[in-house]
Amino acid sequence: MSSGIVIALLAALAFWLVSVYNGLVTLRNRYRNAFAQIDVQLKRRHDLIPNLIETAKGFMAHERATFEAVVQARNRAVQAGAAASAQPGDANAMQALVQAESALGGTLGRLFALSEAYPELKSDQNMLGLQEELGSTENRIAFARQAFNDEVTEYNTRREVFPDRLFTGVFGFEPANLMAATESADERQPVKVSF
Repeated sequence: MSSGIVIALLAALAFWLVSVYNGLVTLRNRYRNAFAQIDVQLKRRHDLIPNLIETAKGFMAHERATFEAVVQARNRAVQAGAAASAQPGDANAMQALVQAESALGGTLGRLFALSEAYPELKSDQNMLGLQEELGSTENRIAFARQAFNDEVTEYNTRREVFPDRLFTGVFGFEPANLMAATESADERQPVKVSF
């Protein structure tokens, strides 16, 4: 074998390794960007909640425990969101975020259920607007979560297929975790309101 062929083979191998590395970097950055979109929507949701509480307080003065539960759940969700933003795809950070957001959704559901007993509050334009904004934000979060999970799946698939799998550990590409729901099917049922 001539030295030219050996050099050409080494160059092809180097090119292939660079291609594997760059492909994994691209996919990792795409799932991180997808998480950033979730983060934007979660922050929007978190910013709407204080306005919702202030609007409802005027009508529901004696529901202090519910307001406090919503505020505490919001604060935990903000903290979990900050931790997840620092490490998108990390299993513990994703689980903590999903659990905190699920708890926040539950307390908001209780607040909305209680608000049904206050006809003046149900017809208040500020409250209606805030509820509409929160509903819209929830839809955006769902779409962003799906995009994130799609990107994580693509990244993880690329990490696990042969021959890329041979080099992912060497290059430091750890698996990323999906943002999956932690609540049961019963917990995901809509809040039932009766009069």
